[in-house]
Amino acid sequence: MPKLILLLAIAAVVYILLRRVAAMPPHLRRGEYFKLGLGVAVVAVVLLTLAGKMHWIGAAITGLLVAARQSLPILVRLFPMLSSLKSQGAGAAKQSTVTTRFLRMHLNHESGALSGEVLDGPFKGWLLNEMDREQLDSLRQYCESNDSESLQLLEGYLEQRFQDAPQDDGAQVPPDAGGMSRKEALEILGLDDAADRDAIVDAHRKLMQKLHPDRGGSDYLAAKINQAKDLLTQD
Repeated sequence: MPKLILLLAIAAVVYILLRRVAAMPPHLRRGEYFKLGLGVAVVAVVLLTLAGKMHWIGAAITGLLVAARQSLPILVRLFPMLSSLKSQGAGAAKQSTVTTRFLRMHLNHESGALSGEVLDGPFKGWLLNEMDREQLDSLRQYCESNDSESLQLLEGYLEQRFQDAPQDDGAQVPPDAGGMSRKEALEILGLDDAADRDAIVDAHRKLMQKLHPDRGGSDYLAAKINQAKDLLTQD
């Protein structure tokens, strides 16, 4: 009976953890499933070893699994770094980044494609390209109620992805003219701190071409790009 209770308790814990992982953003699930599977394997080996049903080799394997479990967070952090270095070595396309209260949006300089991630709220941690239309509409309603800048940024993404006409809920709220730092302006234009005036003007011109209405342009992004150029070229 005690063994049965222990097994039921372990099964219940695994079920709860599986439900939690299933609710996570898709791009995070693979790593979490791997960690969960490794944890289950460690528990199974420990139980079999304590029950005398596994050779001493099992204990050694347990030690290796525990060591792997401890080093996993380091490996998880290392793989994105290696991937990033690989993409840089392959000549990864430049991108502009605009951040609002709930969203961080990226504009690919070569393709003009928008991508982004949710920074806060009910879909925190999700990538926009992982979300279906129903989820995006729910996010839009949340932004509409809480942050007009995030709403305008999201509408630009929706317009490009689904070829939607932006919803007219009244006057468009312009970006905050006094809230942009030099660092943010450089991120928006996809430049580094060494960029001179000619580089700034050239980046601005190319980005504005990418935001042409025929390419799914966003009035909000265009305003932010104009604001960034004005800030960086002011005397």
